[in-house]
Amino acid sequence: MTVTGRAVVVALLGLVPVALVPGWTTFLGWLGVLVLLVGFDLLLAASPRALVLEREPLGSVRQQEPTESSVVIGNPGRRRLRAVVRDAWQPSAGASPARQRVVVPGGERRRVTTALVPTRRGDRLSPGLAVRSLGPLGVAARQRSLDLPGRLRVLPPFRSRRHLPSRLAQLREIDGKSAVQLRGQGTEFDSLREYVDGDDVRSIDWRATARRQTVVVRTWRPERDRRVLLVVDAGRTAAARVGDEPRLDAAMDAALLLAALASRAGDRVDLLLHDRRVVGRVEGASRSDLLQRMVDVMAPVDPALVESDWSMVAAQVRGRLSRRSLVVLLTPLEAGSVDSGLLPVLAQISRRHAVVVASVTDPELTEMASRRGDATAVYDAVAATRSQLEAETVTGWVNRLGVEVVRGDPDSLPPALADRYLAMKAAGRL
Repeated sequence: MTVTGRAVVVALLGLVPVALVPGWTTFLGWLGVLVLLVGFDLLLAASPRALVLEREPLGSVRQQEPTESSVVIGNPGRRRLRAVVRDAWQPSAGASPARQRVVVPGGERRRVTTALVPTRRGDRLSPGLAVRSLGPLGVAARQRSLDLPGRLRVLPPFRSRRHLPSRLAQLREIDGKSAVQLRGQGTEFDSLREYVDGDDVRSIDWRATARRQTVVVRTWRPERDRRVLLVVDAGRTAAARVGDEPRLDAAMDAALLLAALASRAGDRVDLLLHDRRVVGRVEGASRSDLLQRMVDVMAPVDPALVESDWSMVAAQVRGRLSRRSLVVLLTPLEAGSVDSGLLPVLAQISRRHAVVVASVTDPELTEMASRRGDATAVYDAVAATRSQLEAETVTGWVNRLGVEVVRGDPDSLPPALADRYLAMKAAGRL
């Protein structure tokens, strides 16, 4: 090695200035000193293996809501722990900061807190803690990954909750608190009053009319304690992404809003999530704990890349509903879902129950159908228009079975489905 080469090596090691070009003996001496320093630093660094770790329990949090994960690090030895630690959460847990410095004197404990802002629902996991224990000189460290499992249950965000107050106000009107009078199948007798122009003559109570010697009519109110079964499709078609989330998440949001509204109306709400099998259910929940049980069941469910078994759904409906109820199927209404056996099942269910199909649409299709910038945009517009026409055709097939269809993008579907429920209540169909 030349003199210049040795000088560069020494400069890279940061031991002496480049200007001082040592001989081989001096170079090896400095190298020996460096090795001694590293060995000394490692010897005095606290052992990560001996640490005592305790993770404070985590509950659940809604998606995009901040929370914290805390780990208590105990140092049972006599050496001071100078460490850089990393709580190894999944990236979708949104952990911050990624690494933290901590100093724990011998025989003491310190708490390390990591902020979490989860971006996906489900169970976000941390296998443990990575600890890099530094020596007092800071030139060497001992590192080890310690097992300390952590789990955070991330619940659906329920963004459509903002629509609930306005729909509850409409429900109070329909429920008779604003003197709304209804008549029709599925309603309950409310009270008697004198006949006025415009009343349905079929509402006249002839016995009461004879007693009072004036024409009296019956008033009606929506029947309570009806059964509402929400069936959420978690199969292949629910995995398609609309915006930043799969269709399944939008369907869950719509189901939560309708469940909150129907339970306030006095109806009993059950939930069924399925693909080729039942992957989650909620039955017999009271109004106070219905939403909590629903989000707990929904949280870990991801779309499965399999065709949904609709014949199994028909069997589940027959086994659970003995009288006329409202069955809401939240599934993408496409030719693919119809081909997988949805239409025959709708025909079976609609003979005994009121059925509504709620389908999430992609607003980007509308934008694509209007583009004409170049040849590629025209081809995209043709494909988007064809998809829209197929969806309209499928909707027509479903409507001919007496099944109502509600379609909308992730923002508009939840309130549209709630409005359809209220309209059915107002018309006395529930």
